[in-house]
Amino acid sequence: MSLLSSFLEIFLDTFWDVLPIALIIVFFQLAVIRRKLPDAHRVIIGFFYVLLGMTLFLIGLEKALFPVGRLMAEQLTNPELIRKGQAMFGAVSEDGVFDWRAYYWVYIFAFTIGASTTIAEPALIAVAGKANQISGGTISGWGLRIAVAFGVAVGITLGCYRIVTGAPVHYFIIVGYMLVVLQTFRAPKSIIPLAYDSGGVTTSTVTVPLVAALGLGLAESVPGRDPMIDGFGLIAFASLFPIASVLAYAQITEYLAHRKEKKSLE
Repeated sequence: MSLLSSFLEIFLDTFWDVLPIALIIVFFQLAVIRRKLPDAHRVIIGFFYVLLGMTLFLIGLEKALFPVGRLMAEQLTNPELIRKGQAMFGAVSEDGVFDWRAYYWVYIFAFTIGASTTIAEPALIAVAGKANQISGGTISGWGLRIAVAFGVAVGITLGCYRIVTGAPVHYFIIVGYMLVVLQTFRAPKSIIPLAYDSGGVTTSTVTVPLVAALGLGLAESVPGRDPMIDGFGLIAFASLFPIASVLAYAQITEYLAHRKEKKSLE
């Protein structure tokens, strides 16, 4: 019964959220373009499917993905597990504060979950497919997805390190964007817009819920961290570092192509 009431509540909230978008589209269609909606009944059915899908997705986030992310963060920061990691590096905790290296399982989990969720990201699959199609196969769909996944994995891992150490987030973001700007001057012009778009498509339906839950759970579990200050920021890392990794992928690909061409001429 509680699940049904929760479903109805979220369904109504989603309806009121989506209604302004539908009204704007109908207004422009009827008042500006001055044409009737083609297949109005199909549009209404599609609108209902959108509401139903978004409702189920939000329930899934609340009941599954967010709890899983928090649970993994809590389990990976269990004091017993951290003490084992601390002992591995021969360091001694002071006042309950562990060495950042003791959280190595957190970094491994962050890297693997960042890469795997990005590979499965529907928005990235769509963009990679279009890039491959428009470029005539010059840009590899799988190559792009792997480059983006590697960037997200590195970004989330670095973000977890920031939460563990309590370092200010703006230092990492400033340095990251400085790196991206420098890469932009050296990267092939054809890949630059795609690289910048790749940072946005990673922060979508699959990646964001798990990453956000991981950040909040980690900030709640690490002694001395404030979830409001330290728990957020992982999404920024997940958006920034794929840009750098795609630009690097393009630069490496271009270098290898020039090297191959040079060898064939010799």
